[in-house]
Amino acid sequence: MLRKNEKIRSERDDGTVNIDGLQSPWRIIIKLLAASMSAFYLYSAAFGAADMQYHLGVFVALTFALVFITYPTRRGTSKSAPSLLDIGLAGLALVVCGYFMLYYPDITRRLGAETQADLLCGLILLVLSIEMARRVHGWMLPGIAIAFILFTIFGRSMPDVISHRGFSLERIALFNFISEDGLFGMIARVFVNYVIVFIFFGAFLSASGTGAFFIDIATALAGKRTGGPAKVSIVASMLLGSISGSAIANTVTTGSLTIPLMKKTGYPKETAGAIEASASIGGMFLPPVMGAGVFIMVELTGIPYQTLIAVSIVPAILYFASIWWAVHFEAKRLGLRGLSDDEVPKVRSVLRKRGILSLPLLLVIALLVYGFTPAFAAFWGVLATIPCSWGTKETRMGIGDIYAALYQGGLSTLVIGSIVGVISIILGMISLTGMAQEFTSIFLSVSSGNLLLAIILIALASLVIGMGLPVTASYIVIAVLAVPALNELGVALIAAHMIVYWLSQDSNITPPVCIAAYAGAAIAKADPFTTGVRAMKLSKMLYIMPLLFAFSPMLMNGEPFDIAVVWLSALIGVFLQGAVSAGYFRTKTNISQRILLLIAMVLCYWPNVWTTVLGIIMSGVVYLWQRSQYYQSSYSR
Repeated sequence: MLRKNEKIRSERDDGTVNIDGLQSPWRIIIKLLAASMSAFYLYSAAFGAADMQYHLGVFVALTFALVFITYPTRRGTSKSAPSLLDIGLAGLALVVCGYFMLYYPDITRRLGAETQADLLCGLILLVLSIEMARRVHGWMLPGIAIAFILFTIFGRSMPDVISHRGFSLERIALFNFISEDGLFGMIARVFVNYVIVFIFFGAFLSASGTGAFFIDIATALAGKRTGGPAKVSIVASMLLGSISGSAIANTVTTGSLTIPLMKKTGYPKETAGAIEASASIGGMFLPPVMGAGVFIMVELTGIPYQTLIAVSIVPAILYFASIWWAVHFEAKRLGLRGLSDDEVPKVRSVLRKRGILSLPLLLVIALLVYGFTPAFAAFWGVLATIPCSWGTKETRMGIGDIYAALYQGGLSTLVIGSIVGVISIILGMISLTGMAQEFTSIFLSVSSGNLLLAIILIALASLVIGMGLPVTASYIVIAVLAVPALNELGVALIAAHMIVYWLSQDSNITPPVCIAAYAGAAIAKADPFTTGVRAMKLSKMLYIMPLLFAFSPMLMNGEPFDIAVVWLSALIGVFLQGAVSAGYFRTKTNISQRILLLIAMVLCYWPNVWTTVLGIIMSGVVYLWQRSQYYQSSYSR
């Protein structure tokens, strides 16, 4: 089984940046800066944040500086040392952020009478934000930000339906520099208060060998079952995804083990990659971390974090159950067996040797349940990881391991931290121009007030926007534009955000741009497009669950009996969905049986007692039909 230091990574796919090619002095500087960032925010999580300007300014300054000295000017190339341009841009970012931190009280007092220095800093940050995103994510994301800037400047020249009075570049720069909707506003605040502390927690868990423990316990629990490696992939992705908050990192980490095992036991290579990718995005829905989007949701809605994770548990379980039954019936249809006894460790043995490694995660969950802040819970999770790692010689963390976890945690923030600037620009321009209100009117007009059509339009918009934006950025943009329209159509605030949040994940597994599926395909040596198509087929709940959010009390927004009926009915629905998808129930299904099962599945997803009962009866009819066929064929033989 895996040991602590057994890692298989693809460049940048796991959320970290590779600095091994840099010269030694620069590696040392980068590690010190990254470790300092981790230490500063872990201290803030435990003992209280510094004044706002320092709390936000340090994060922005170090993120800009680290990106410029670690990421090359041209994506896909490598460098042995930062160029003079890189050093200059990093220094410029530090100076501008230092100005913000030093003169913040004066800046806030002179709103409306800003100085030339304020304007210059605002213009510099606009340019640096775009360049930072370009280096990490390519041109698509900064291109969208530039388009929003041009839209804001040339508002009077826009078509009447989206026209506005227009704003100067100077106004835009100052708005981005000073406003609550700018660079040092809501997005940066969410990152430093919630997201990065959980990234540090994940880095410590990785350094302690907890990831390998999760894979081993998943193998012990599910390895012998029908289609064992695929079910190991689901359980391992569920455990790792609950703390990583990254579908791509989850795919790369667990897929490096599970995908070769799936291929070895007979799964087609495209199917193996698709199963891992589909299971990995489930971590975005499973508490306690759920990716950066859930923390953005806290800020946008004002709904407590504990409430959001409470209502997310059942939908997440249903998502994983849907993939479980899909691979189960697929394995039955293909005649695939589980792993042999010598390939599967004993559950008791794994728990006895390394079960202590699960305690930090359990501690975090307990602290969240008791109402402590996410940052405080994550800090104690980090602290608990160190003594828990001493349970075995192989996982014991020393001073060097702790330092490595600190700087790896800091480096892991760069991929997601690099979008802060451009997302702040996009949201700032939406706020400055009043575009959100106009979009609501357009959206309601196009959908003709039909909620189902509105959700379909949001799904299409999420897919298109997700081709160019990371999933977190996609969620933010769609949420700002579409949630008010859903509210107008009678959808509750929490349900509206959950609809957008779930649909924003589809770009991970839906062609033509499906990053998690591409990562799975790379490991499986499979065709990326075919892998994406199969991943989309396995991840149907990604599209069904938003409908349940809109039309049923899935999020505990109803009477207890109605909620229980919806949960039970949906659980039966995902079971039948797996059978329909694989074309197998008790035996292989013919067309008539498959149609009956499809109708039964739809009835079970319909939030009503009688439709559920009817769905169960229809599935029972198919079962008895197939049983009769089995006995008839046995008798004839």
